[in-house]
Amino acid sequence: MGNCFSSSSTPPKPLPIDSKFSFRSPLPAWHSDGASNGGGFASGAIDLGGGLEVRLISSFNRIWTAREGGPENLGATFFEPSSLPEGFFVLGYFCQTNSKPLFGFVLAGKNSGSAGEEALQKPVDYTLVWSSESSKIKRDGNGYIWLPTPPAGYRAVGYIVTDSPEKPSVDKIRCVRSDLTEECEKETWIWGLTKSIDENRFNVYSSRPKNRGSTATGVSTGAFVALPPAEASLPPPPLFCLRNSNSVSAAMPDLNQIDHLFQIYSPIIYFHPKEKYLPSSVEWFFSGGALLHDKSDESKPVPIEPDGSNLPQGGDNDGQFWLDLPADEEAKEKLKNGDLQTSKVYLHVKPMIGGIFTDIGIWIFFPFNGPATVKVGLIDIPLRKIGEHIGDWEHITLRISNFTGELWRVYFAQHSKGEWVDAPSLEFEKGSKVVAYSSLNGHASYPKEGLVLQGLSEIGIRNETAKSGLMLDAGEKYTVVAAEYLAVAEPPWLNYTREWGPRIEYPITEEIERAERLLPGRLKEGFKGFVKKLPNEILGEEGPTGPKMKDTWKGDER
Repeated sequence: MGNCFSSSSTPPKPLPIDSKFSFRSPLPAWHSDGASNGGGFASGAIDLGGGLEVRLISSFNRIWTAREGGPENLGATFFEPSSLPEGFFVLGYFCQTNSKPLFGFVLAGKNSGSAGEEALQKPVDYTLVWSSESSKIKRDGNGYIWLPTPPAGYRAVGYIVTDSPEKPSVDKIRCVRSDLTEECEKETWIWGLTKSIDENRFNVYSSRPKNRGSTATGVSTGAFVALPPAEASLPPPPLFCLRNSNSVSAAMPDLNQIDHLFQIYSPIIYFHPKEKYLPSSVEWFFSGGALLHDKSDESKPVPIEPDGSNLPQGGDNDGQFWLDLPADEEAKEKLKNGDLQTSKVYLHVKPMIGGIFTDIGIWIFFPFNGPATVKVGLIDIPLRKIGEHIGDWEHITLRISNFTGELWRVYFAQHSKGEWVDAPSLEFEKGSKVVAYSSLNGHASYPKEGLVLQGLSEIGIRNETAKSGLMLDAGEKYTVVAAEYLAVAEPPWLNYTREWGPRIEYPITEEIERAERLLPGRLKEGFKGFVKKLPNEILGEEGPTGPKMKDTWKGDER
């Protein structure tokens, strides 16, 4: 039986997963404003077409717990979906790390088509993928992971877990008709074991559709996937999720529901107490004297209308136009410092993951991005000019379930990349409003205050955040500037596809030489190589583009 707990042994210590996460404030009843696309939001079920209807299941029966391995070495727990509505069947079991309160979902499916074209069928057999019998880990009994063998023309989209070596009944799960599936890929590591603990080890991940974007049709089931380690000789098995062959916007919220959602979850953004370069509204920036430059006549920049109506529309970012601060020094400094009082956020609402989620992209405009500071060992080196640029766009994304209206994850953008944080790991204020922190000068977004180094363990760009009286409650001033499925009227500045600041080249060699004089010998070469590898947005090779030019506007977050 290996090293496991029994009824006679000392009871194991409680784990975070032993409690279930819940939001501070209850969700409201969701009412549509009558728009044709909004009626299916938060109704609990989504019709994926092809005779397949799915419901979100977030109630579970615990099957097996490993108490070692995975993130923080706290193990993971495997669950069977429970309390399924009549006519719905399990498509896969759920697994979560023990290091967080229980919070997750799986989809259950129902045949809603005509007889003879069933979307779901029982498996014909199972393959035992892994068992804990020979493992040395601490655990509650033994666990066995089974992959269903689908009938011809069907695919398995999830696994079953048992606490017995006997094969489970084929009635326990359903396989999905092949044309209603898509290829998926692993996402977040949930659990795994080292070779010293388990020779037949494998890793458990969450999964996501391989093709993702606002028009992509892949649908996550919420079920885990089990894969061999990267160095294993066997190739990983093909992974599949569901496919929405109906409409990815059928269950999306209408404008009234978007307002309700944003009032509940809208982030409270804290700026560092030393922050000099604060956000503003786009309209304030334009009205304060921002200029449009045309390469064909660079000596005659044009003041921008408050709504951006005289900005060139569409086209490619061809270097023909760019924005800049006014020449007057007083007006320039005023714009660089921003204006928190007029600041607002701009929302882009789109379907994601096959239309089972709503992404609310929250775009924040900063007229100016300040210089970077590098931490080299115990020494902080301000880079004076490197990192500065005009027209800084940052964003945070809320991912909300279209089944329930619950916030599932938040994406914090951080210098050309970022991080997804699940709801149980977020900080909240004023009920269920998300707390975010903007880094000093660079304005990257983080879920916690403190210092994050961008770079190596000993050398990195300082991303410093702290709570202060400088804050923006995004729910107080916001505008929905784009929701393609609702045909929202977009402001002219959103379709300005060129750069929001001029091209800038910084004296990198001078910065390196200045820093070298401050550093001991062993750190000089490391710092020199680090600066040369800084991304373009910090080196300032090109001015930044607006929100609609980012890959994530139509695609998924990185």
